[in-house]
Amino acid sequence: MLMLMVKHSKLKLRQRLILSRLEVMTDINVEYVKNLHPVFTKPKRIKIIVGGRGSTKSTGIADYVAAKVSNGELWCCARENQNSIEESVHRTILDEISRLGISGFDDTKTSITHAESGGRTFYRGLARNITSLKSTLSGIDGLWIEEGEDISANTLRVLTASVRLNAKDSERLLAGEDVKMPEIIITMNRGARTGAVAQKWLARAEKDLKRCGYYEDGTVMIVQMNYTDMPKSWFEASGLEQERLDDYEHLSRAAYDHKWLGAYIDEVENSIIKPEWFDAAIDAHKLERLKKVFEPHGAKIASHDPSDSGNDSKGFALRYGSIIQTVQEKTKGEIDEGCDWATGLALKYGADWFIWDGDGMGAGLKRQVSINLDGTKTQYTMFRGSLSGKGQDNAERVYQAEYGSRKSNPKTYMETFKNNRAQYYIKLADRFYNTYRCVVRGEYVDPSEMISLDSDGIENIELLRSECCRVPRVENSNGLEQIMNKKEMKSNGIESPNLSDSIMMCLFTPTVKKKRKALNYGKSNVY
Repeated sequence: MLMLMVKHSKLKLRQRLILSRLEVMTDINVEYVKNLHPVFTKPKRIKIIVGGRGSTKSTGIADYVAAKVSNGELWCCARENQNSIEESVHRTILDEISRLGISGFDDTKTSITHAESGGRTFYRGLARNITSLKSTLSGIDGLWIEEGEDISANTLRVLTASVRLNAKDSERLLAGEDVKMPEIIITMNRGARTGAVAQKWLARAEKDLKRCGYYEDGTVMIVQMNYTDMPKSWFEASGLEQERLDDYEHLSRAAYDHKWLGAYIDEVENSIIKPEWFDAAIDAHKLERLKKVFEPHGAKIASHDPSDSGNDSKGFALRYGSIIQTVQEKTKGEIDEGCDWATGLALKYGADWFIWDGDGMGAGLKRQVSINLDGTKTQYTMFRGSLSGKGQDNAERVYQAEYGSRKSNPKTYMETFKNNRAQYYIKLADRFYNTYRCVVRGEYVDPSEMISLDSDGIENIELLRSECCRVPRVENSNGLEQIMNKKEMKSNGIESPNLSDSIMMCLFTPTVKKKRKALNYGKSNVY
């Protein structure tokens, strides 16, 4: 009998478990980490195991697939890109069969078969064969996708519709018979938040995964596993501890967290904001030693990043003093609906100023903004990130005058920055870094040059972290500070930073003009 042994840390005992419907085949015990217990024992059409290196998620599923094949099941093992059998999990399954000393399996070089039960594995690369695989996948008992972070949206769409009962089993199900439904198991590390699996399933589960490492709904079961979930002796026996310690010393925080803790890749090459800077700013104003210095004063600045085109996401942020009090996202609706939503929030929070991105689609919102805010205390102005040279804000002012003198020929803002977008993003990065210096290193920094993110008012702080830490510098032929624009970011696989742009625009300080009079919208005043 193929037994499974699960380590239960709370009860501190080993509980013997038998896989459902498993035939008596051999007398082998398989130990696995308790995180995999629901995956092995609970029916669910889609099961996702996500985590970093050294977590045994792949070897655990290899054991599971071997057990299922020994019971006569047909399993497809796949990756998005696979050019040869050597790139598949074929060797991983064979190694586990050998390690456990299970007999009855035969390696045909292109599959693993079990002579007595008739069970079998086969392997596929999905990107090139997804259309032709539709009929092949119908009727299989299970599909194991390794490196699920690489799966494209098109592949995922075809797969979920193709892994289903064959005609014969469907008839049995309709007749009321007990029929085992095929399952899809995905093992993966997190990649970008824009990945197909991340958007379709992980996004809904992240709060629960962060809280307890487990999420389940009517469609999907998601388990998080990292090396930290292993018994210490297991991980030490893997030989990976020295590599982990070396990575901890030499990798960036983002790279280490991705590799070993299964975190999203929240940093790109030449990113202007480091993840550790961002983390230091979360609730910095709530630290006992900083509560007083972060007490907000001055104007409340609301900002809005409209849709790039059509029914795209929109962002809203509100700054009071050095505290970002709220950041929100609207994922649906046209640009005019987004404008109504944002101006409504500005009024709700008592904003003194409302700023919106006037480049691109936002250029046509002036009339709507003026109508929505007419008769209120809230002033408004467009932010033009594209303004450059003498046209940009603070153009002829000396940049960082406090670090030099006129005799040292300090540069002006227009001699330092390509445009407003670069100017305000570098200002945002400086604020994050200053907060990191204060919170983590204990250095004194002027509170007006720091920033704090109120986690209670920010709907999705993980998404905001991802956006802020994925805004890169680009080289400029004139030696100016320049930030990659949205179009270039999209072509490089970086989604539009609506939330990040919103808090960047919050740093904009409008020139105070005479009080605006209420407008009378007759025909002559409509523009």
